[in-house]
Amino acid sequence: VQLQASGGGLVRAGDSLKLSCQASGITFRRYHMAWFRQAPGKDREFVAGISWSGGRTYYADSVKGRFTISRDNAKNTVYLQMSSLKTEDTAVYYCAATANYYTDYRTDYEYDYWGQGTQVTVSS
Repeated sequence: VQLQASGGGLVRAGDSLKLSCQASGITFRRYHMAWFRQAPGKDREFVAGISWSGGRTYYADSVKGRFTISRDNAKNTVYLQMSSLKTEDTAVYYCAATANYYTDYRTDYEYDYWGQGTQVTVSS
């Protein structure tokens, strides 16, 4: 199983960036997906989650209205479109997959698989 995250980089505050996470080795359409992030010296935190069908999405309050999670089951890929980026969005972003149908999306230990992380740095 592999979750390959990409798309991170160095941007300025107010810019946009789109992350991608392509899965292999799993039946992607059967997994709920999420993005988490971890800033230096801080705990890993939930950013956004999406149901297996894409019909339900969930966001942390800190990113609601600025970030959009989506998925393409034909491409085994989940995306995170980030807009109006702030310096406090600087972190390593991880994608994660869970087969737990009843997940609340926000609890990291419920996830079965994790990507390797992609660095997002937002400068002022």
